[in-house]
Amino acid sequence: MQGLLTRKMAAGVAAVVWMATAAAQDFGDTPYVQTPQVVVDAMLETAKVTKTDYVIDLGSGDGRMVITAAKKIGARGFGVDLDKRLVALANNNARKAGVADRARFYARDLFETDLSPASVITIYLLPEVNLMARAKLLALAPGTRIVSHDYGIGDWIPDQEFEMDAPGKPVGRSQKSKVLFWVVPDKVAGRWVWPVTVGGQKQQVELMLKQNFQKLEATARLDGRAVVVDEAKLTGRRVDVTLTLPELGKVIFSGLRINQALEGEMRVEGKPAPWSAVRVEILDPVHVTAPPPVIREIY
Repeated sequence: MQGLLTRKMAAGVAAVVWMATAAAQDFGDTPYVQTPQVVVDAMLETAKVTKTDYVIDLGSGDGRMVITAAKKIGARGFGVDLDKRLVALANNNARKAGVADRARFYARDLFETDLSPASVITIYLLPEVNLMARAKLLALAPGTRIVSHDYGIGDWIPDQEFEMDAPGKPVGRSQKSKVLFWVVPDKVAGRWVWPVTVGGQKQQVELMLKQNFQKLEATARLDGRAVVVDEAKLTGRRVDVTLTLPELGKVIFSGLRINQALEGEMRVEGKPAPWSAVRVEILDPVHVTAPPPVIREIY
């Protein structure tokens, strides 16, 4: 974790006691908290980073996150930090590791950095900074993976979270770290319809999805009659819905959103068949229409 409180934020978010180890750029010499290598490895594994991924590390420090991704996995990417000395150190470390062509580091404000090339974002920032960055992260392409060391992103519940041993961690007494993981969700809220054959007759399924981040609340009807929604799940652009339909039993509908359609397959008794649905009414997700998050000022 480094001093990634930007100039725009410096007036609103000031030091707490332990921030002596993670001071903002404006406070002169900038100590930072290294992520232990075992945590770096766990974060990359949790995000399922492969050689085809592009990793952007926000608060890159000595560069170990992107350097590890490049050297051990073959991925590419860059890191940003406000401390020019850390940026120079990270670039030197990349050269020593023989991955300077795949791992680069820049002295940049994270809020002024284009994150769109990323398939994976890694962060070790203060909770308030995570919250301020949330809109920028949610604007990334659906399916982008985000993995954070220790801190969440406001009320955006992670898809996965666990605690692990972190020997040598320079802050805290427990020598423990949390790893939190999200997949940027698509916007799929609205009313979806598609035909299905039940008892030899074509009928219409109508699925209403309400969305809060990646969490879906679903209701469904078959030719106007309510049917049971056993599960509704959103992962990036992929929607998986299980309905209990008369005569057919549990039917799994899975597809990727392409414009205003879901394209994929349906499975009845384990047998796949092509499936597509059309969105006939668009709703905004709850997290889009909710009041903006309150950034807690700390002095």
